[in-house]
Amino acid sequence: MREMIAACLRPSRALPFRTRERARGIERLSLKKFDLVILDLNMPDIGGIEVVEFIRAQDRLRELPILIVTTRGDDASRTRALEVGASAIHDQAVRADALLLEVRALLHRDARAAS
Repeated sequence: MREMIAACLRPSRALPFRTRERARGIERLSLKKFDLVILDLNMPDIGGIEVVEFIRAQDRLRELPILIVTTRGDDASRTRALEVGASAIHDQAVRADALLLEVRALLHRDARAAS
């Protein structure tokens, strides 16, 4: 999943990014500034809902945009992700151009909110 998303975003040179592994990514959220988090609801070590809840519980991360890209199609999972603070949700089969548009929109919305 991480590689697929990276491949979708890589052609956009105006959008620099780095991918992180799950556990290390959560750890690094406390240490560095990030502009956006992209994650799945289904992860082997920790669920996406729990990651969103962790991020939203941190004062300095409360406004960090979170994009969920997942295979889960049930409305209950999607609704729960939005309730706990996900910014947007896409199916894992999302097209590269749609994913790039959503990422840019979330980053632009975050920049507007900061000013």
